[in-house]
Amino acid sequence: MFYKKLLLSLLLSTSAVSALMLANAAQAQIIIAPAPPPPPRYEALPPPHHGYVWAPGYWAWDGYRHVWVAGHWERMHRGYRYAPPGWHQGPRGWEFDHGGWQR
Repeated sequence: MFYKKLLLSLLLSTSAVSALMLANAAQAQIIIAPAPPPPPRYEALPPPHHGYVWAPGYWAWDGYRHVWVAGHWERMHRGYRYAPPGWHQGPRGWEFDHGGWQR
């Protein structure tokens, strides 16, 4: 009986810690930049790859300045569409949307 209670207690505390870590990780994903990104760079679109979608390049924020991340091919996910990363002006400054695969 004691071991069952101990095991249940450990499982509950582990679940609570995991939930807090996930919540903090989601909040940590918000990137705010004080200035808008430069205009997108021109990238020559490579020849198509069957089963892949082109993810265009974008400006990322490294904590001090915008840095260019080159485009790349992403393997398609059936039933999903690819949303490219991008910036929008929010109440706290320029906010980065990570994009990715969406249903």
